[in-house]
Amino acid sequence: MRTNAGGRAHRLMGAVLGSVAGADRERGDVPGWVLVTLMTAGLVTALWLVAGPTLSDVFESAISGVTGP
Repeated sequence: MRTNAGGRAHRLMGAVLGSVAGADRERGDVPGWVLVTLMTAGLVTALWLVAGPTLSDVFESAISGVTGP
């Protein structure tokens, strides 16, 4: 019996290289994700500055209501 090891290796290498090359197309829009992340961080910071003291009071009130006086 004769096996076609070279053909199998060639197909395997083609599949591996094809998946690596295909991964490059699936990376997405990196600058877009960076922009979304920075904008989200900016919104969280702005909300924290405006509503931080009120949120702290609400949190402390809720915790004291659960644990008792």
